Amino acid sequence: MNKTIWAPWRIEYILSNKEGGCFLCSMLKERNDRDNLILKRGKSCFVLMNRYPYTGGHLMVAPYRHLEHLKDMTPEERVELTDLSIEAVEILKAELNPDGLNLGYNLGEAAGAGLKDHIHQHIVPRWTGDTNFMPVLSDTRVMPQALMEQYDALHPLFN
Repeated sequence: MNKTIWAPWRIEYILSNKEGGCFLCSMLKERNDRDNLILKRGKSCFVLMNRYPYTGGHLMVAPYRHLEHLKDMTPEERVELTDLSIEAVEILKAELNPDGLNLGYNLGEAAGAGLKDHIHQHIVPRWTGDTNFMPVLSDTRVMPQALMEQYDALHPLFN
């Protein structure tokens, strides 16, 4: 039996212009946080949802300043990034009930960084058995909740 699996939301990313600056810096200049999936703006860092997530609830925490290296962050930025990450973890645990979470940085293109020159931490909820045949065989992920629906559920919890 021959079946086709469609992932139409990926075409937006595939066809998007990936040149011309940092998308994090661009979205920070705008004030439409919902369209940009920004969940919380702190003093020096912010929390946003990943538009092309590995799993549902995949968040990122980044400083406002365009920095490539962790060592360039101020002590205040490091503290706030950590505090916002802790807040995000607790919200995700309460709202999505994951079995675990992956937190980390992709430093450099070889490490998987799609955005290699604006430091950001990933927070990825994980569930037992969440890696199945879909990503292994077809590079397709199954998301259990629509992105904007998930934004609307998570955003009030950050305020």
